[in-house]
Amino acid sequence: KRGFKNINRVEYKVLNIGQIDHLAEKYGITEFSLQNLYINSLISQFDNVKVLGNGEIKGKFSFKVNAISEKAKLAIEAAGGSVEIVK
Repeated sequence: KRGFKNINRVEYKVLNIGQIDHLAEKYGITEFSLQNLYINSLISQFDNVKVLGNGEIKGKFSFKVNAISEKAKLAIEAAGGSVEIVK
C-alpha cells in the first residue's frame, strides 16, 4: 500500500444551489436545516451538509447547514435568503 488515510477528514453531503429550487418544489421545503433534510430522507442522521455555489437560486430560502462556500453564501443572500452555520 502507498499513501495514507487521513483519520481527521470531514466528509460532507453536498448540495449545489442549482438543486435547491427543485428540492424545495418537490418536498415543500422553505428552510434547509439538517432536521428537515433528514425528515425528507435526503441525508442520514449523522451526515454533515455543505452547500456549494454551482448553479442559480431563484427563491428565498433559509439555510442551517454545517458548511457553505463563499460563492453560495453570496448567491443566497443576494436572493434574499439567510445562512446560519451549525456545528
